[in-house]
Amino acid sequence: MSAINAPSWFSEGTVTVSTAPTCGLTKGGRLLPLLDSTGAHVLETDPETGETVGAINDILLRDALALRNGERTDTMRDIPAAKVHPRTRVPVYYDRRYHENFMSEMKSPRFQDFRSATLAELATSGVITIRGGHGSPSSGQRIGNVPYIKVSDLRAGFVNINPTNRVPRSIAESFWRGEESGLQAFDILCPERTSKNIGDFCVLMPGQEQLLLTKEIIIIRPGRAAEFDSFYLLWAMTLKIVREQWKRVIFMQTNREDVGDRFLEIEIPVPNDPETAAEVSRPFRSYYQAVAKARTSLGQYLAESGEHHFFVSDAENDVEVQEDEELA
Repeated sequence: MSAINAPSWFSEGTVTVSTAPTCGLTKGGRLLPLLDSTGAHVLETDPETGETVGAINDILLRDALALRNGERTDTMRDIPAAKVHPRTRVPVYYDRRYHENFMSEMKSPRFQDFRSATLAELATSGVITIRGGHGSPSSGQRIGNVPYIKVSDLRAGFVNINPTNRVPRSIAESFWRGEESGLQAFDILCPERTSKNIGDFCVLMPGQEQLLLTKEIIIIRPGRAAEFDSFYLLWAMTLKIVREQWKRVIFMQTNREDVGDRFLEIEIPVPNDPETAAEVSRPFRSYYQAVAKARTSLGQYLAESGEHHFFVSDAENDVEVQEDEELA
């Protein structure tokens, strides 16, 4: 049997992973042009013809050439073969740049009063609680009074109730497994399905507690051991150094794939004392509490007046307004 000549870069114990975001082609199969910061095409000289041509955005080719030459780029990682598991055998999962950026920031003076922990560690220690949505009723069941919330209803920091998308109370209770939804005011909600808005968190406002959430929603709130409130949690989860980490756990850009439990690997800053938590999250707290107060005031007026066709994105007050209008 003849010997197999392995290339110089081959290793039995490691797997070289390229997390290159481009391979020189568009989704339509055309060449992907390289653009500068102004959006203009970058030009280069063709080595064969000497003509000036448009450069191609092919970072995967760059990585392949670097591998052949025994070099490494910022989008290449050498991963121990034992750590490359079938369930996570996707290049982006091994891109550590986002976590490295996070750890670098955590060492800066800005975060001297914080430590870091993964969502899994915080959930295990009771600092936070994490659960999924209730379930997804069929389209034929979507008639009634209880608002049904889909992933697309989580937008711009709020839960937007669609007044035409509701289910009967009996259906909601079957998914709730009881008479109450188990939700609390100021719960933090996030889409679980993989999409461009993954990692974008919204706040459940007072009056919206009795909703039916589709199962593809992640619900996070402070736990029994927390020294911070939901507004701190929102402050931490919306930090760019935290938000960027979601890119590593997204395997597909479709509406049919979710992040599984990989989001538990995301790391966030944890304050060393309650005072620090309250101080940094003050703008979020002030904003959402002011909005909650204004919504309550408007909802009460609409319910008492019964003269307006005006929708408030509120599970309780909206039902009252509709009932008053029907009686009128």
